[in-house]
Amino acid sequence: MSRNKELAWKQLDNAAKIFPTNSNKYDTKVFRFSCRLKEEIQPAVLQIALDKTMHAFPLYNSIIRKGLFWYYFESSTIKPKVKEEKHSPCGPIYDVNVKGLLFEVTYFKKRINLEIHHALTDGVGALQFLRTLVLNYLLMVHGEEIKNPSLSIDYDASLAEREADGFIKYSSNGKGEKAPSNGKAYKFKGERIDEDFLQVINGQVSVKEVLKVAHQYQTTLTIYLTALLIQSIGMQMNEREKKRPVVVSVPVNLRPYFQSASARNFFSVVLVPYCFGNGKDSLEDIISHLKAFFAKELKTEKFQARINRLVSLEKNYVTRAVPLFLKGPTLKLAHYFNSKEVTTSFSNIGRVTMPEELNAYIDGFDVCVSTRKIQVCLCSFGDQLSISFTSPYRGTEVQKHFFRALTSQGIDVVLSTNLIEVE
Repeated sequence: MSRNKELAWKQLDNAAKIFPTNSNKYDTKVFRFSCRLKEEIQPAVLQIALDKTMHAFPLYNSIIRKGLFWYYFESSTIKPKVKEEKHSPCGPIYDVNVKGLLFEVTYFKKRINLEIHHALTDGVGALQFLRTLVLNYLLMVHGEEIKNPSLSIDYDASLAEREADGFIKYSSNGKGEKAPSNGKAYKFKGERIDEDFLQVINGQVSVKEVLKVAHQYQTTLTIYLTALLIQSIGMQMNEREKKRPVVVSVPVNLRPYFQSASARNFFSVVLVPYCFGNGKDSLEDIISHLKAFFAKELKTEKFQARINRLVSLEKNYVTRAVPLFLKGPTLKLAHYFNSKEVTTSFSNIGRVTMPEELNAYIDGFDVCVSTRKIQVCLCSFGDQLSISFTSPYRGTEVQKHFFRALTSQGIDVVLSTNLIEVE
């Protein structure tokens, strides 16, 4: 086999293997990052910026193919085309019957959207792509004003580092560990929105204002907002429903724990359970529980053990020998039972930074994700914290409780939604 032929395909990383089988029009496994600029988007320039960005992320020019034993990435000559946004957020991208790229770049008025299938990368990896795209775009539009053509984002990883499979690279022969089961979790009920439409409710708040309140509770922004989410869910549960735990799935970026710069999936998930009805259901009680739980779970050795287990399962001779047409139903079944142990998800991408010279042209960043539950994603830019709820349900009780809890603390919230009916 020639060297060029060897480079034409890559294995999906460990975390990505479950996504192709479990993608459908109701849960597309797609997430969206958006950058809001202070001026109308120029589509032709955005296309040139995208072409340039692709040179730094060649894996993004891949399609998913079916192999005998696993799905795999195959290099493609398909050129991504910038399009005007015309569908609801996080719509289908991957179709097993269509040879298509695993991401889309769209625009709407002053907003640039990057929608991407989870098999390709996670939120942190996708953000590096979007930051590079926005940098290239703004340098083309405002290059003469900026007068610094050598600007770059703080992501100088080599191509090998960007395309590294962190799970394989950092696995060891040490002891593996399976995350403990919390049993069946509380599940949301209610009327679902017609078809595959996803409701998005976004709240813009001040980072400083939220931190001020979080510090009053002697905790972090993430723990404070996770506690608010749990409390908001509890407020619309009846006594019978409180017999089951509220379990929050919290994705954790593994790059800081292992000094990785991978632009592929490299995350773990921590399942955080909370049981109501024990007479200690105040926000302070929930925060205290979360602080103790995260202190125990967010440790490098814990993540190392989970990486070891996942990679050992992947490399197991029996697992490798089972053909894909038999693995598929097994992966679907595993995903189904795992979903029964989760109530909601809370994902904090963290602070988004751009070169200081570009900040005057940027209004902010947002992130949201497809889901069959209620899911919360947040990121910040400067002092602006963007909190997005995505949901397939018509009801908005949890979202209302959450944002009203923030306003009750004196925090100003600017709400927007893609549904007219939402108050």
